[in-house]
Amino acid sequence: MAQHNETGKWGEQVAVEHLQRKGYTIRNRNWRVGHREIDIVALTADMRTLVFVEVKTREIHPLVSGDTAIDVQKIRNIGYAANAYLQHYGLNNNIRFDIVCVSASSDGSAPVVEHWEDAFNPMLAY
Repeated sequence: MAQHNETGKWGEQVAVEHLQRKGYTIRNRNWRVGHREIDIVALTADMRTLVFVEVKTREIHPLVSGDTAIDVQKIRNIGYAANAYLQHYGLNNNIRFDIVCVSASSDGSAPVVEHWEDAFNPMLAY
């Protein structure tokens, strides 16, 4: 497997562990509809809000934040996939779109995790 794939897989696992520590329940990882994918689908600790999480992984702490790595097309794709997810499972939850940016530290210590709740709204990407 290519190094960037391994790095991404590692970052997603770190993001899952971060969310679980915050009380989230992970419903799905890498959920796909066609070529569109949602990295993590989770429920908040109060079980009221379904969260679609985009994970961005960096090998070292980035000079730019992870939220700038998500362009309008990516936001549209996530929105499309989220809608398909809700229809597929017949859900009518409150929803939210988060970004979790995971960066490896240059000194080998614990990774830096930044979590932006309610980071974007796909309806505004059109």
